[in-house]
Amino acid sequence: MNRLSNTTTGRAARLLAAAAILLWTAQASALEPGKTAPGFHLDGLDGAVKLENYQGKLVYLDFWASWCGPCRESFPWMNEMQAKYGARGFQVIGINLDARPEDGRNFLAATPARFVVAFDPSGAAPRSYGIKGMPSSVLIGADGKVLFEHSGFREADRAELENRIKSALGGKK
Repeated sequence: MNRLSNTTTGRAARLLAAAAILLWTAQASALEPGKTAPGFHLDGLDGAVKLENYQGKLVYLDFWASWCGPCRESFPWMNEMQAKYGARGFQVIGINLDARPEDGRNFLAATPARFVVAFDPSGAAPRSYGIKGMPSSVLIGADGKVLFEHSGFREADRAELENRIKSALGGKK
């Protein structure tokens, strides 16, 4: 019974954290194309992750959480985009928003990321970007300005998102 109670309590805490993220992000306004993307400094799988370190690259910034079903579907696509366009100056950065980073790490054990991953349990980055749901992504130009923002991820989104990446890279294949 105690184990069940701990499991239920943990699940409830994660759901409350998710609801809190959605509540405060719904109050923020989304960034407009052409505005400078807010910087961040977060702990990552391989050390500190700072947006400023990717100046000069096209960045696909993805906000995700372990409990998000569409996030699980987006990871293979993001891995593919990183492999396909990374040599052309493209970088995917995934920011995990779980209140407990170990939940994000467990997700990554089952759904590996072949791109940069950072952890933001306090939710500062999505607040600064005005993120309203998950997954959400922001395409940031080499000049650090927002090019495009997208919420959700479905099979039907893949072609449009890749076309935006190709276009921002100058149409290079």
